[in-house]
Amino acid sequence: MHDCFFTYIFMAEDLQIAKGSKEEQYQNLLPQIGGLLQGETNQIANLANIAAALKEQFNFFWVGFYLVEGDELVLGPFQGPVACTRIKKGRGVCGGAWAQEQTLIVPDVEQFPGHIACSSLSKSEIVLPVVEQGKIIGVLDVDSSELNSFDEIDEKYLTQILQLLGK
Repeated sequence: MHDCFFTYIFMAEDLQIAKGSKEEQYQNLLPQIGGLLQGETNQIANLANIAAALKEQFNFFWVGFYLVEGDELVLGPFQGPVACTRIKKGRGVCGGAWAQEQTLIVPDVEQFPGHIACSSLSKSEIVLPVVEQGKIIGVLDVDSSELNSFDEIDEKYLTQILQLLGK
């Protein structure tokens, strides 16, 4: 137990929050997330640390994972206000990204047909499939309280972060 405590303290203090452009922030965060995941085989622990690191660096409104369970996505590790617990395949942005097997960037959630409003404070969103051994096992969902928060830079680096899960 004592060693675990010191490992936690070291890792928490080790996250260096970067300033600069969005791309520079991701470039700084990527190796740090790699370090957090290195040697840890528990998927929930890794997903939790990714969500926490992204929330800490970018102060996103909500960041977290939904995991595939049958024909639904079930809420997994996240940071932010309480969220929808289950989402059917094809429903909303998360279910749509899963069904379409691709990243969805939504500049204005009010304009997305079938958007599931877990919070009226969410204004824009990006959802990326989480792939393990060629199969989608969940999605990474990131929400912003601002319109037009996400672009190809977010997609590029969030994809790279998710690729760290398989290493």
